[in-house]
Amino acid sequence: MLKNTRNVRIEWGDCDPAGIVFYPRYFAMFDTSTTALFERALGMTKFQFIKHYDFAGYPMVDTRARFLIPTRFGDDTVIETTISELKRSSFSLTHRLLKDGELAVEGFETRVWVGRDPQDPDKITAKPIPQDVVERLSRA
Repeated sequence: MLKNTRNVRIEWGDCDPAGIVFYPRYFAMFDTSTTALFERALGMTKFQFIKHYDFAGYPMVDTRARFLIPTRFGDDTVIETTISELKRSSFSLTHRLLKDGELAVEGFETRVWVGRDPQDPDKITAKPIPQDVVERLSRA
């Protein structure tokens, strides 16, 4: 499966009073990493691919993380994001945040490809992931 890597410097606003990253900030970093993986795979921005595929996004339905090594303001880290499973309308990702080459945080997500409900446009409903998206995400 496709893997995307991005460099992330830990910013002051990511940290709690103890000077380490406040754990919800990792989930924000992982969300940005998911978008970066899709933008790389599809060759367009999130704004563009939402319009192109006429869908409402890919909300998270399950998430968890393992925190192994703390990261602090000014640390340079690397986040590796990989699709670990593709299904009809859902997909799972693994995020590995590395500090000095060591695994600091590992995150896991399951998301669903959704569109507007034709019966009620204020609601969303699962849609099949388009075949060309599946093919692009399946590349090594």
